[in-house]
Amino acid sequence: MLPQKLIAEAIGTFALIFAGVLAITNDAGLLGVAFAHGLAIAVMAMALGTVSGGQFNPAVSIGLSLTGNQDWRTTAAFIPAQLVGAALGAFAALATVGEAKLSAVGYGVANPGAGISVGGAFLMEVILTAFLVLVVVKVAIHQRSVMGGLIVGLTIVVDILAGGPISGAAMNPARSFGPALVSGDWANHWIYWLAPIIGAALGAFIAEFTEGLRPKTVPPLKN
Repeated sequence: MLPQKLIAEAIGTFALIFAGVLAITNDAGLLGVAFAHGLAIAVMAMALGTVSGGQFNPAVSIGLSLTGNQDWRTTAAFIPAQLVGAALGAFAALATVGEAKLSAVGYGVANPGAGISVGGAFLMEVILTAFLVLVVVKVAIHQRSVMGGLIVGLTIVVDILAGGPISGAAMNPARSFGPALVSGDWANHWIYWLAPIIGAALGAFIAEFTEGLRPKTVPPLKN
């Protein structure tokens, strides 16, 4: 495994956590927080996608391996790099704004929203991650779109707008890991590993299934 790939995954995940947590700290509102996360992924994917694929998410990496789009050896190497990047991003946010300001917003830890059950938050994370990985596989892998990073980023914006107040809309175990490590709040952390992995598997398999249904290009008739 080339170290450049691992560094790229760590940097991209660092940017996601750093920008996302600080947007929450800066009271950017739901729309601002959604765009901070989505644009962080979009710009990092466009910048580093040619190095590592720009996954920045253990659930995405697992989903790709489950459907044969990435070997498990690569995924096993990527996940620790993503978690290191997430931890560094969270600690950098802490160092930037200080304990008091970060603790005032719960360190940016993803948790079920007020009045939302654990089951409701779990289901939301499954659905949102399924949407995300479906788009990743269809756009970035099957279509190999040059705009893939931007489209994936916009999917994150949509997901956070829909699910942010319900589950935190993490869709990414690394997104939950960094803030949890800084805060020591592991109460609902299991949700943000298990639900995204299930959602990633669902989204990846749906993407592969629908790819098989796509009409084939018919060659022109010869005179």
